[in-house]
Formats: sequence, structure tokens, C-alpha cells
Amino acid sequence: MPLDTMPQIGFGLWKVAPEDCEETVLEAIRAGYRHFDCAADYGNEAAVGKGLASAIAQGLVTRDDLWITSKLWNTFHAPEHVELACRKSLADLGLDHLDLYLIHFPIALEFVPIETRYPPEWIHDPDADSPAMQRAAVPLYKTWGAMEQLVEKSLVRQIGVCNYNSGLVHDLMSYARIAPSVLQIEAHPYLTQDKLVRLAGDYGIHVTAFSPLGALSYVELDMAGAGDSVLEESVVRGAAEVHEKTPAQIVLRWGIQRGTSIIPKTSKPERMRENLAITDFALSEDEMAAITALNANRRFNDPGVFTEAAFNSFHPIYD
Repeated sequence: MPLDTMPQIGFGLWKVAPEDCEETVLEAIRAGYRHFDCAADYGNEAAVGKGLASAIAQGLVTRDDLWITSKLWNTFHAPEHVELACRKSLADLGLDHLDLYLIHFPIALEFVPIETRYPPEWIHDPDADSPAMQRAAVPLYKTWGAMEQLVEKSLVRQIGVCNYNSGLVHDLMSYARIAPSVLQIEAHPYLTQDKLVRLAGDYGIHVTAFSPLGALSYVELDMAGAGDSVLEESVVRGAAEVHEKTPAQIVLRWGIQRGTSIIPKTSKPERMRENLAITDFALSEDEMAAITALNANRRFNDPGVFTEAAFNSFHPIYD
């Protein structure tokens, strides 16, 4: 599919338990979602694949109705491992091609064979005396060259990157034969990333915002506190009253109205429908500006924090 057919509101599958995934995907398709954001590291692609196959078998959708994204994990950055990783995701998802394949992080880790551990996750050897990440000396341009070969082999339709900063985007655009279609980044009213979003637009790269509701995905991981919720902000709640929408719908509307795609996640069918019901109203310029002004550069998904806390390794990618 060409990029302009990617639905602006997608369904994120991070932290959806494998045992719940098949039914969650079916419910999401019934609710109207056609764009599903997957990744090898989520550990649930085989279950997602069962949900997609079931939906197609039931006549709810065809493959051509769907936009499926997946991501290359850090341990598969070496050029000889990129196609291996892609084909594993395709096999698990039960697909013959991906609509979009993204480099998950600009972090190269030592290869872990699929038969040894899958998904490989962050720690190289969990049984080591001091388990930690193990960096690999793989330049990003070599990984990107192998990503381009996936397009040439028709395994994927579009390629892109996640979690790149502006310097890496400039660098990528200096050597890419096939330009990235999408930059996926954390973005919400507490982390607007205006300069990075603008830069991507200057290069013709579409931006997808993950964690578009901010802290909600991170409280249970102890990466955010209950007081970090943007949904409690007075400007958000005031707009919700004016438009007769929920605070979450206001924040998601802000995300698509600024031109980014969003990939919210929920397991509740009523919330699935609610998150899609944001195209029948528009925020005023003043409302958009007030919500944007909430920016505090508050990043919840920061490898410079969580790799040290959880994986005995210090690996920042943002200054």
C-alpha cells in the first residue's frame, strides 16, 4: 500500500498479553481499526497473526484492507540478520509482506539466534553472572541498506525508523537510497517534539506518535506516576466539556490535528470505539495552542533511564 493509505488512527499492540491478543485484534477490527502496530519485541506477533487470520476467515476484512507495521529488533541490526528478522515476523503474523517495517531503536546489540531466545529482548545472556546489554559495532547505514533490500525483494512496502533524533534523521537522509516513509516517536502534549516533527515534514517523512496519551502506558511499569496524566490538565478537561468528548478523545484529536498518526492501545472494546471517534469535531486554534503549551519535554520511554534501571547498562540515545 502507498503511505497515503495508512489509517491515521492505528492500534498499538505493545503490552498486549499473547493470550489476549487474538481476541483483542478481532475486537479492534470489529470496532473499525485497520492499522495495527506490531513489533518482534512485543512477543505477541504469532497471536496477532491468529487474530488477523481469524478476521479474514470470518470475512470481516481482507488483507488489502489492513495496514500492518512491524519493527526490526536491536539484535538483528547486522545486514545479514535483517531479512532473517523480517521473515520471522512475517511467519508469525501469517503474512507475505508488511506494509511498513521500522528500525525499532537506533541501538545495535549483539545477535541472539532465534532458536536460542525469541524475542531476544535487551539482555544478551540472562544466565550470566551480571546480565547486561552487549553492544554490537554495526553502523546504522549498514542496517538501513539491508532494510532497502527488503523493499526491493517485496517483503515490505515501506520502511522507516523509530526513536531517531534530529541528528540521526539528517544523517539518514544523506545516505538513504530509499527514503524513510515514517518516523515513529513518543509524542503527546507533555512531549510535543515540535522541532523533530517539523524536520520530518521538511524531509517528507510522516510522523507516527506512540504513547499519544502520555503516561497511561507507563504507570504500571513504574516509569510514570499517577500524577503524570495529561488527562487531568484543565485545558484538556475544559475542551472536553466544550466538545462533549472525553479528555482522552481531546488529546488524541490534538495528535491527529497536528498531522501525526497515532497508535493508542486499549483492551476494552468501548475504549477502542471511543479512541476512533475523534474525526467528527475539531479543536480551535486556541485549544490546540493551549494543549501544545503543556509541553514539558517529559519523556516516559527513555533508554537512558530504563536500560540502566532494568538491564544493568547505561545506553542513552537522547541528550
